[in-house]
Amino acid sequence: MITRRNLLKAGAALACAAPGALAFRGARLKIGVTDWNLKKTGSLEAVALAKTLGFDGVQVSIGRKAVDGKMPLDDAALQAKYVAESKAQQIPIDGVCLDILHVNALKNDKLAQKWISDGIRITHALGVEVMLVPFFGKAALQTPEEMDYVGDVLRELAPEAEKAHVILGLENTISAADNMRILDRTRSQAVMVYYDVGNSTRNGFDVPREIRQLGRKRICQFHFKDNPHYLGEGSIDFNAILHAISEIDYRGFANLETDSPSRSVEEDMRRNLAYIRRLMVENRL
Repeated sequence: MITRRNLLKAGAALACAAPGALAFRGARLKIGVTDWNLKKTGSLEAVALAKTLGFDGVQVSIGRKAVDGKMPLDDAALQAKYVAESKAQQIPIDGVCLDILHVNALKNDKLAQKWISDGIRITHALGVEVMLVPFFGKAALQTPEEMDYVGDVLRELAPEAEKAHVILGLENTISAADNMRILDRTRSQAVMVYYDVGNSTRNGFDVPREIRQLGRKRICQFHFKDNPHYLGEGSIDFNAILHAISEIDYRGFANLETDSPSRSVEEDMRRNLAYIRRLMVENRL
């Protein structure tokens, strides 16, 4: 007889399986990890470490310190190394982060438009589909005028993304409704929401409701976190979140962007990954 107890035991066993094996072959939801939370920002070592820890993918940084007008990952030889390492480790680079937009904000800095254009080219060269476009700190969207401006700029850049088969994933601190206004303004399916459950919770939004509101056609990827806590030990109800993700039939990656309370990155990542995969069994993801 299949019981909830047996399902949870199966999930725990899969999470502790050999690092080289995917926890759920054919699973709709894949669990990746960010290179910066592995403490390997912009380092090729993040690929092998993500594989060793049992993740399904790794999100890598393009780099925020430009030299001679180029971002760190804007280098054909380095891109080739990432592609080769991904193939050797048999783990995909599931996305990139245009982290230089923390320095040059899209809402008020023309240089940000160049970075997005360069980022699209880099993302395509890596064979990756999703590029995270961040809006935090001084770059945060705070007024309707700023949101409309960003929507208009992205409408101009969207054809380039469409041609390269790259999705621009907007990660920010605004509501699902405000994000939908921006997406509608871009008039492009190449611009989607990169939904961070921790950011949205911290800003007072009903996360499961927003996931259903956006649906799988507007969400390209997720970040999972409840910092500074381990997943399942803070205020965020990940069971409800995974239930909503299952309801919209989302098929893609959620990358862990979790802190390391014990200061042992590997131990804490394994702990958070095991927790999420147990819930995936329960929610049939």
